[in-house]
Amino acid sequence: MSEPTVSSDSFLTINYRLTLPGGEDYINTFDDRPATMQLGSGQFAPCFEKVLLGAKVGEKRSAVLSPKDAFGEHKPELIQWVGMDVLLANTDEVPEFAPGDMIEFNAPSGAQYAGVLQSINEEGAWFDFNHPLAGKQLSFEAEIIAIL
Repeated sequence: MSEPTVSSDSFLTINYRLTLPGGEDYINTFDDRPATMQLGSGQFAPCFEKVLLGAKVGEKRSAVLSPKDAFGEHKPELIQWVGMDVLLANTDEVPEFAPGDMIEFNAPSGAQYAGVLQSINEEGAWFDFNHPLAGKQLSFEAEIIAIL
């Protein structure tokens, strides 16, 4: 029987590191405990899954991903004004907001989306609805611990 390899629906245990352009870690499971995930289920970004396809247990893989291949370019049109009435309707209590806070909103379709608060006043706030890693070149490395 041949050794299993990572496929598009594999259930994996891996260590991985995602590094930002300045060299700082965004996520690093090598220092903590491994991650276990089901590929193809939305638990892991497709750009990272692609790097893992075909790998065997014990194998290490790495890639440098351009913004286009990772989370897309940063789109200025996704920085939007949200009125205070909408902001308060999407929170359970009267909160204190601060720049950098991630706030989830409910779309009319029932979907949820999140934005990072940029600035706020009594009338409303500016939110960035880009993915937090949009526009960034990322370094990704992973080691396959188990294919379950």
